[in-house]
Amino acid sequence: MIFGMTTSTYTLVHVLLSLVGIASGLVVVFGLLTGKRLDGWTALFLATTVATSLTGFGFPFDHLLPSHKVGIISLVLLAFAILARYAFHLRGVWRRIYVTTAVAALYLNVFVGVVQAFLKVPALHALAPKQTEPPFLVTQLVVLVLFIVTGIMAAKRFHGEPLRAEARAA
Repeated sequence: MIFGMTTSTYTLVHVLLSLVGIASGLVVVFGLLTGKRLDGWTALFLATTVATSLTGFGFPFDHLLPSHKVGIISLVLLAFAILARYAFHLRGVWRRIYVTTAVAALYLNVFVGVVQAFLKVPALHALAPKQTEPPFLVTQLVVLVLFIVTGIMAAKRFHGEPLRAEARAA
């Protein structure tokens, strides 16, 4: 039992949070590329991605695992994204900090998704049972390059207006 749930139920909740985080994150990145803030999608992405990282620490463990290190890095990135978006309202350098950290946090969620896919999907696992084989490495490299290119493009294209006081009060 984990927080009153069976391990399988807890795992399902964790996976669903991750999938919603990835899907909403992709929408947010599309918004960044097209110069739109997409406030509702952003809130959903940040909340579910934080929840994904936090629930990752709920699984039983006796020592720090690579997944925990990714979770810690993700939470630090998300803290900066949330500060940039909601405390500093995308003003000045905080706009690029927001874009960079949001895209990086989404990348980490996708990175873990690829790892899990190669562990759990039989056809993928057969291609890379140790996750050191070329199919796994090439997939991760392609994902990394796509996110680097997307992040650079988003940082250049997103000029989201800083939130005005009237908009924050509403």
